[in-house]
Amino acid sequence: MMVGLLFGMPGWTEALIIGGVVLLLFGARRLPDLGKSLASSIVEFKKGLRSDDDDDDTQEQSDASPPPSPESNDTPKRDV
Repeated sequence: MMVGLLFGMPGWTEALIIGGVVLLLFGARRLPDLGKSLASSIVEFKKGLRSDDDDDDTQEQSDASPPPSPESNDTPKRDV
């Protein structure tokens, strides 16, 4: 039971302390820029995940197409 208390979600006091430390480290002027760059990184990451899913769907559709027939081979036949 004690382990659950040690590793639980941080409360409002911990969040306030972490916010104060971040404010001291980066300063008030850099925090909005830091937030914008973090948000744009998250958006790009989600776009990448979506395009990966689209690529997987396209790959599955192309795998379902029949293989080319051996007669349509581009190599010339040699007479022996």
